[in-house]
Amino acid sequence: MSCGVDGSMTRHPWVIPLTAALASVVILFFGTRLPKRGAELGIASMAMGVALSAWLAVEWITGSGVPAVNQHVWFRYGDVNVDAGTLVDGLTVMMLVLVTVISLLVQIYSTNYMKNDRRYTHFFAILTLFTAAMEWLVMSANTLQMVFGWEVMGLCSFLLIGHWWEEKSNVHAAMKAFLTTRASDMGLVVGVIVLFFAAGQSFDVVELNTLALADGIPHGLLLAGAVALFVAVVGKSAQFPLHTWLPDAMAGPTPMSALIHAATMVVAGVFLLARLFPVFAQAFSIGDIGNDLGGLNPIAVIGSITIVIAALLAFVQHDIKKVLSYSTVSQLGYMVMAFGVGAWTAGAFHLFTHAFLKALLFLGAGSVSHVVHGFDLERDMGGLRKSMPVTHVTFAIGSAALIGIIPLSGFWSKEQITAQAGANGYVLFQVVALVGTFLTAGYMTRCYYLMFWGKHRGSSHPHESPLTITLPCVALAVATLLIGFLEAPALGIGLFSEWVAPAYLPAAEIGDRSTIDLVFVTELLIAAAGVGLAACALTKGFGPRSLAQRSAPARAMYGLLSNRYYLDWLYDRLVVNGIRRGLSWIVHWVDHNLIDNLVDLVGRSAVGTGVLVNRWFDTGVVDRVVNGTGGIAHRSGSALGHVQSGKVQRYAGVMLGTVTFVAVLLTAMR
Repeated sequence: MSCGVDGSMTRHPWVIPLTAALASVVILFFGTRLPKRGAELGIASMAMGVALSAWLAVEWITGSGVPAVNQHVWFRYGDVNVDAGTLVDGLTVMMLVLVTVISLLVQIYSTNYMKNDRRYTHFFAILTLFTAAMEWLVMSANTLQMVFGWEVMGLCSFLLIGHWWEEKSNVHAAMKAFLTTRASDMGLVVGVIVLFFAAGQSFDVVELNTLALADGIPHGLLLAGAVALFVAVVGKSAQFPLHTWLPDAMAGPTPMSALIHAATMVVAGVFLLARLFPVFAQAFSIGDIGNDLGGLNPIAVIGSITIVIAALLAFVQHDIKKVLSYSTVSQLGYMVMAFGVGAWTAGAFHLFTHAFLKALLFLGAGSVSHVVHGFDLERDMGGLRKSMPVTHVTFAIGSAALIGIIPLSGFWSKEQITAQAGANGYVLFQVVALVGTFLTAGYMTRCYYLMFWGKHRGSSHPHESPLTITLPCVALAVATLLIGFLEAPALGIGLFSEWVAPAYLPAAEIGDRSTIDLVFVTELLIAAAGVGLAACALTKGFGPRSLAQRSAPARAMYGLLSNRYYLDWLYDRLVVNGIRRGLSWIVHWVDHNLIDNLVDLVGRSAVGTGVLVNRWFDTGVVDRVVNGTGGIAHRSGSALGHVQSGKVQRYAGVMLGTVTFVAVLLTAMR
């Protein structure tokens, strides 16, 4: 089946992930023999991906705007044909541009950051495959294909988080990420299966969305499928209460962290929400599509909880990557909440803007740690703005964008989430979004201040990083400055919604504001207030730890945050220990009641069989054969004893008789 616009890249977008996948295989097997140990091939495949994605974007923008579906029969299941192919629409194009551009910059950055790593070639091979899996996921035309891309990313993240597996903590972090996401991924498998049968045995994404919009799927089955899929979203995109794996995943190399947080892995869950939004909207009655404006639903609730709890955790972190990690969890909460309140365009736009600014922040953090040889904000950093001017300016731009300072990209996307939540009647979640803005301003101001202001607290002699590290940061900073203007309804700009938003969204959702309103001003004032209060506290020497000593409630709160709400303790006690004890009991029972009895039975059977063999075979057969052989030998010896008489005449007679007999026999034979 093939339909939609007729551009050459629109028909063949599969070339993009195929190029990256082939490059990954070649790097893995032959990379050590290449001049740059395989990095040049990875960068070349990413550069080709950027060029092809740009080509695809031009075709989409200048085309008819009709989604292009290109499918062929993959395999047959009874009388059902299961197709495989590509789906090209605004969301696909946006994600491909985002993934390829950020992956290219991360790989360029990695050539210097990882240059002395013992598994340099292996790192580039897995990093390239990671990108290929995400590209496959975003252009998949059916949910079964999406499962493959989803799971390959899980494998790649496991390998990259545990890249330095010599350290036990890294192995534990990789296992934690792998098992947590695998457990939640069962929701994806169950959801895909439920929707397959509910939709009349179809995996097709367009058909699933169409049937959901037309109430063509029984609501009970639709709800069951949506709940299962949302479990996968919660695990993959690190939402409460399954967010605990993502901060620990910072054990891997910093370039990998940038890619996971910006363009792959964790955004896959948000992408699933965007791709199957009609399914979720109809199942949970979201926005105009679900016809229940202002109602609570699990998507909005989980997203809003995640915004606040992760932002609070970021305040008490000393590792810069942990601060940025909890920031990612909080911002993913913004995206999830946006889809929960029916703000599709705002959620997708925040995914887009956040990818560039968060990649910038992680690469900036890597630039600093590369120079000071550490990640601790309070021990290794401070006073770096003069010795690292490029890193300082680019990191400041990324921080301001994340906080929501106008006119940077983060302001426009977060402001739209807040405005659309109120417009759709979700006032409670509008307040949560504003609270999140205030908290984000506080923890990012603390992070920026401890890195670049005050006195240098480390033992190193800081200097600016080389061009291969700073140039990707500069490119991302420029993008962060400009891409917000793709969708600024207060300025009358709506290019993002025009190019990316699907046709089934109601016109009001896409955004019809063309003037600065109360939400616009409030968002900006709250961000400024958060920055001001945090800066004032920091300049006077008040940090989270010192403030915690001022009162018992503050100490209790600090302890709660330092222990990450005791969720890891709870999981270890209930889940890990429960499984361990349960498995121990099962193994003990099997050992004593099955294996021991089986061994005893085999032993008794062997003894019984031995007795029977001894009685029948040894006595009845072996003894008789031995005794018979002895008797024959005895009788033969006795008979031959008469011949051995010692008389020569008898011997001569026997010989003469024998010769005569032989002669007669020979004569007769003639």
